[in-house]
Amino acid sequence: MNKKLQEMLDGINEQKTKVQNLVAVDKVDEAKTAKEELQKMQDKYDLVKDLEDKEKEEVVAKVATGGAKTAGKNDAIKEFANAARNGFRMSNAMKEGNNPDGGYTVPEDISTRIEEYRGATASLVDLVDVEPVSTNKGARTFKKRSQQTGFVKVGEGNAIPGKNTPQFERLEYEIDKYAGYFPVTNELLADSDANIVSVLTRWIGDESRITRNKLILEIINSKTAVEVEGLIGIKKVLNVTLGQAFKPTSRIITNDDGLQYLDTLVDDKGNFLLQPDPATPMQMVLAAGATRIPITVIPNGDMPTDDDKIPFIIGDLKEGIKFFDRKQLSIMASSEASTGSFNAFEQDMTLFRAIEREDCILRDGEAFVNGYIVGE
Repeated sequence: MNKKLQEMLDGINEQKTKVQNLVAVDKVDEAKTAKEELQKMQDKYDLVKDLEDKEKEEVVAKVATGGAKTAGKNDAIKEFANAARNGFRMSNAMKEGNNPDGGYTVPEDISTRIEEYRGATASLVDLVDVEPVSTNKGARTFKKRSQQTGFVKVGEGNAIPGKNTPQFERLEYEIDKYAGYFPVTNELLADSDANIVSVLTRWIGDESRITRNKLILEIINSKTAVEVEGLIGIKKVLNVTLGQAFKPTSRIITNDDGLQYLDTLVDDKGNFLLQPDPATPMQMVLAAGATRIPITVIPNGDMPTDDDKIPFIIGDLKEGIKFFDRKQLSIMASSEASTGSFNAFEQDMTLFRAIEREDCILRDGEAFVNGYIVGE
């Protein structure tokens, strides 16, 4: 490669680095302008190199036909001819693929900005009854369900019989603590271009979501799972098992597999039964005759299918489950704390500690059905 081409190539590499640096600091408009200039420089380089390559091809042709002048030493001509036969590729040539031979001069497209893969998450706590509390344990009083029989007919002068009075019961809760710590080196906090604290805080927040989901699912699964036999089974759960006490406020809670099942149901005219709610288009409802029930879809990652049993929780979880929140998630950081054999001060690290205190109980087992549909 001649000196001019090398200078042009150096300029292209410098311009490429400039574009990457502008992108790294989010100067998008300036980066676009710099990229346009980079393209012009690349086009110019390609034109000049094409001309040089054409000249080399002409020389090779002359050598092959004996038309080239033999001025100079014979070994020099032979060396040139051998180089031509090999496409002017030299074993000791500088090249990008080998770092010592020039690869170190080519900038790599490495971004230190932390990116996240797209994922789907959901919080079950939005579906249950959440009550903030200020003590570590307590109880709530409820009137028991009982079948009342009404008054009896009493003849004139006869004794009036006694009737049963309301009975009460208490649901007790006791707060438990859930926590974890996360060590981070002080060098990483000081030297990283990425906002490590922000990334870690979001990570801790997701740990909290998963913890609460597990507590709620444990309460749901404390009820014996029953098979729901298709659309007819769904209607029976709503009309009979839940009845008019809970049907008006009930919904179906299922996962991605359950959504796929519901999305294939059609009526006898071929119309799909899963439709958007006209009042709230983003809300899906199962519309089958007189039955119109909202659907909540939880990602498979948060509520997986057990073998071929697709979860179909039907009912009103705000009536069925109560979540007591003693203290919302709190995060504390310390560079001097220690835990067990780990000493943050001695090891020059920062400990991030997350704590939340809560309890989850079954409020009314009749308010929902822990069901499943057998998938295909």
